[in-house]
Amino acid sequence: MDIDKVRELTDLELNEELSKQRRHLYDLRFQLATRQLTDYTQLTQARRTIARILTVATERELTGVGPVPSSRPARKAAAGDGRASRAGARRRAADSPDGGDDSATKADKAATATAEKKRRGRGATE
Repeated sequence: MDIDKVRELTDLELNEELSKQRRHLYDLRFQLATRQLTDYTQLTQARRTIARILTVATERELTGVGPVPSSRPARKAAAGDGRASRAGARRRAADSPDGGDDSATKADKAATATAEKKRRGRGATE
């Protein structure tokens, strides 16, 4: 589907097309796994169509034309997943006037140094 055609769709049609294309991609992957797929370019086309639809949905959200509710539930970070908090700490540290000398940044540096030492140790024995 061409980007111009996607932009002409209403929000409801956009959501319907998104779910339709995701289902089509699922079917194509199933056909690939069972060796029934003959035209492999369909996989790329389906992925790109989904990307176009999501791009238009994001454009509409950012321009305030109206939110496009997603047919896929939002992903939540796991309780033990600290990536979001570390990334936030790095952003806050970069914006802080003291040059980012907070404990989260120091902990990140220490963890990076430890990982580097371990990597070097394994590299020497191999």
